Amino acid sequence: MMTKDTFDYVVEQFADLQILRYRVPGFEELSLKQKELIYYLSQAALEGRDILFDQNGKYNLQIRHLLEAAYLHFEGDRTTEEFKALEVYLKRVWFASGIHHHYSCDKFVPGFSESYLKGILDGLDEALLPLREGESREAMYATLFPVMFDPSVMPKRVNQADGEDLLQTSAANYYEGVTQEEAEAFYAGMKDAEDTEPVMYGMNSRLVKKDGKLEEEVWKVGGMYSEPIVKIIGWLEKAMEVAENEAQRKVIALLIGFYRSGDLKEFDAYSIAWLKDVDSRVDFVNGFIETYGDPLGMKASWESIVNFKDLEATRRTEIISSEAQWFEDHSPVDARFKKECVKGVSAKVITAAILAGDLYPASAIGINLPNSNWIRSVHGSKSVTIGNLTEAYSQAARGNGFRQEFVYSDVEHELMDRYSDITDDLHTDLHECLGHGSGKLLPGVDPDALKAYGATVEEARADLFGLYYLPDAKMVALGLVPDAEAYKAEYYGYMMNGLMTQLVRIEPGCNVEEAHMRNRQLIARWALEHSKADKAVEIVKVDGKSFVRINDYVRLHALFGELLAEIQRIKSEGDFEAARQLVEQYGVQVDPLLHAEVLDRYRKLNLAPYKGFINPVYTAVTDEAGKITDVTVSYTEGYAEQMLRYGRDYDNLPVGVSC
Repeated sequence: MMTKDTFDYVVEQFADLQILRYRVPGFEELSLKQKELIYYLSQAALEGRDILFDQNGKYNLQIRHLLEAAYLHFEGDRTTEEFKALEVYLKRVWFASGIHHHYSCDKFVPGFSESYLKGILDGLDEALLPLREGESREAMYATLFPVMFDPSVMPKRVNQADGEDLLQTSAANYYEGVTQEEAEAFYAGMKDAEDTEPVMYGMNSRLVKKDGKLEEEVWKVGGMYSEPIVKIIGWLEKAMEVAENEAQRKVIALLIGFYRSGDLKEFDAYSIAWLKDVDSRVDFVNGFIETYGDPLGMKASWESIVNFKDLEATRRTEIISSEAQWFEDHSPVDARFKKECVKGVSAKVITAAILAGDLYPASAIGINLPNSNWIRSVHGSKSVTIGNLTEAYSQAARGNGFRQEFVYSDVEHELMDRYSDITDDLHTDLHECLGHGSGKLLPGVDPDALKAYGATVEEARADLFGLYYLPDAKMVALGLVPDAEAYKAEYYGYMMNGLMTQLVRIEPGCNVEEAHMRNRQLIARWALEHSKADKAVEIVKVDGKSFVRINDYVRLHALFGELLAEIQRIKSEGDFEAARQLVEQYGVQVDPLLHAEVLDRYRKLNLAPYKGFINPVYTAVTDEAGKITDVTVSYTEGYAEQMLRYGRDYDNLPVGVSC
């Protein structure tokens, strides 16, 4: 058995990606029933893989099958630069669940020629090609090659450029033949301002125009994505049989009901039951959850995570959640925007057992759900920090030279070495456990009022909540940090990232597009701009290199409080114009000279700015009667090996399902 010291976290690196493994400590100690439950839920998670590929772009599934056919069946020279480039391109498509970058949303540029790929495909038997019914080989080329090779065709999966039609300029497959104005009017017409329990309109459907009329193609049994949903339900039904308790069994039953009906009221009922199930050791998310992939922030991508509670580490989050009302009461925001009674805040540290959909291979390290504003207000929310993933990130980063290159001085080095593991986790806890659940909308404010800026504002709100409270004496009093100096490690790391080092994820000449990156730059740039007079924060030059220097941590704390108050006001009042101005002024534009410098310095470290995971492999051990007697876990599967196996075993959507 691998120990923590001998476990090989880093598997491989290509393009701008590093592939890691994560351990599942404690799995062997679970009961047989819990292991069996995790096994069934993991199978349900993997069955939905093709849904995300199709959501991310209408040609993604066919392109993936095309590339896999070329990769598996080409019998020529596999050592040439073009074949190696094809292999890297395929690995990137696997990672991003499509032909656009998982974070920047820019379309990948193939490192091989159109003629090279055509030559490989021409040599394959037609039965190996992903042809649609009645489609010829040449017709397939004519459709897919421009999508892959022409930079002007579907260049962005999600476009957030101010002033453009975000639907017409985005390749994401949530709308067809619909303008932004039409979509916004369509869903505005569904809403009732007097409804105190509104569903998340449009969350589980594709909006299309047919014969000049708008209609929704709902994702459910008998509707769009029926094939994988039926398979998901099959595994969920098995999971119900070994559920830990009646509350968990009810959660699974409600989710199955929603998958069958597509009724968003049923989804709300499932969400409420899920967040109230706080006693089960094993937990999971499976469904249409986050809306970052929709330029309008309404339609939800498919994702799943199966996990179990880390009992020891959860004590930290339980302390935080138990003090939720204190944090709400002492927030620097206007009293009109505070919750008088914080309800149902639960938090835990979990061990991820499987990642899928929009949480695979790249994953969040913390989750706060459900996303419905009225449910959060009335019933509360459930927050998790994913402990074994943060451990994997930390272990993989040790000694890679990054801090040595970008941290200003030995003082900051010592702070980060001493405290960062603690404060990084604590900031994630505060962000997820309390930040997302804090504050309230004023009566009558549309939850979608901030439109395309909503995701950035919400992430900034949660980040600022955590940043504001990290230095508070309450953190020391609760035993969450060892002393009053610890917060400085997180402040320095956050400002360095927001002002400089996250730029390694941006291509030269491009702006910041992804909501979390916009959030971090917004906060850091705003603080830098508003500390010009007193230089609480500044960017300085040392031997020709730029560094972030924090001269006054107390002042920076006050600035975070000021910005939190304004961000909460914008959210609570639904002030779209203020959100637009704040994000566009501070969160979008990139300093080209600083960007070029950061890229050059980072390139010399030979590091990858993005990381993702290979899943462990679970095997059900059965007796002669077919009854499960154990479930084992292994960590030996390679990246390409796993992706190809998933492609074979969970191929649940016909090619061109939405075309």
